[in-house]
Amino acid sequence: MSTRRSPLAVALLSLVVEAPTHAYRMQQLIKERRKDDVVNVAQRNSIYQTINRLLRDGLIAVRETSREEKRPERTIYEATEEGRETLSRWMLAMLSTPAREFPEFPAALAFLPVVTGDEARAALEQRAASLKARLAEVEHELAEGRRFLAPVFLVESEYQQALIQAELDYIRTLIADLRSGRVTWNPLPDQPHQ
Repeated sequence: MSTRRSPLAVALLSLVVEAPTHAYRMQQLIKERRKDDVVNVAQRNSIYQTINRLLRDGLIAVRETSREEKRPERTIYEATEEGRETLSRWMLAMLSTPAREFPEFPAALAFLPVVTGDEARAALEQRAASLKARLAEVEHELAEGRRFLAPVFLVESEYQQALIQAELDYIRTLIADLRSGRVTWNPLPDQPHQ
């Protein structure tokens, strides 16, 4: 049986390859390391569901279960050899092969004419402001990280910086095109309106 690869499965498997740990600590580490920018761990239930899939498929195993006084039972998980091999295959596939992903923003652009030009421009201006703020955060994090981290630990932040900058540049151009009338909802002059 082949486990479905997901960013969360990769993150959790990576953590137990690093060191045996329990589910709550996995969620903490992802947040502490700012990996929650690339892996959604907002719902602890999704972590447990993914752990159950990894367990079922033999990629991780229970190392021990313990209970401290007045605390819930805690299960420590560790990677199996199959889990280590699968993680390596997943990583190489994710690095080498572009995947078809379906984020919301391109879908919104695809159906832009369902709102007015003014509404679109206002929403895009709001998005641009949010992206500008996020870009400043990432740039600050990178500057801080470069003081004490090896470059390999900053590559996803550098990638995010490049994506945010590219999106911001595109949105600024689109806003300018909406303002100038280059992008409009009106049919082209030589095409009949339907």
